[in-house]
Parts: sequence; C-alpha cells; structure tokens
Amino acid sequence: MAIINGQLSIADKTHLTVPAGKRYAITTIMVCNTQPVDTGGNNDSQFDLHVVPSGQTKGTADPNANQIINNLVVAGADTFTFDTEKLVLEAGDTIVTASQAPANLVMTISYLEV
Repeated sequence: MAIINGQLSIADKTHLTVPAGKRYAITTIMVCNTQPVDTGGNNDSQFDLHVVPSGQTKGTADPNANQIINNLVVAGADTFTFDTEKLVLEAGDTIVTASQAPANLVMTISYLEV
C-alpha cells in the first residue's frame, strides 16, 4: 500500500497521476482541515474533487463531467473520509482538487497497485 500527502490549493492541483503501464485501486481519500474549531465558521473550508480519465482535463466537455465532490465543507479540526466506494484508475488517470479560501485543507490518498 502507498500513500500520497499534499495540501489543497485555491487553484486546481493534481495530487495523483497513474504512471504508464500501471493501474491503481484507491482505497481511501482523507481531507483534513488543519485549523482549530471555530464556532463562527471562519476556519471552515470547501473543496471539489475530480477523477479525470486519461487524455481529459478537469471538466472536459461538461464542466462537471468528472467531478465527484462539489463544494464539500470541512469544518475546522474536522476530517472528511472517502472510503466506502473504491476507485480503479488506469494509466494517465488523475485525481484533481480545488479548494476555496481559507486554504486549510490537506489530503491523504491511499492506494494499491493492481
């Protein structure tokens, strides 16, 4: 099993690209808000998640065609876990995110080569 860690940014960010000749099974994606709890919501942050097939870009043709999470709010000190559904990605497929201000989010992707 392998993991990738990275911070989400306001601009689109590619966190994972499956190398040529490989196939990855995504077992878990976790997105953590690294800021403390704030009852006023000032530390809350939102993100989008796209799973993009090889040869396409985020939002090819239909702007939301490869979007699987839309403006999900992660409160300060909270973590969102995407682990019920499994994804199998082929060579060239990517996982792309975009966050909104404040940029408080970090992501861990766990995968297996299959």
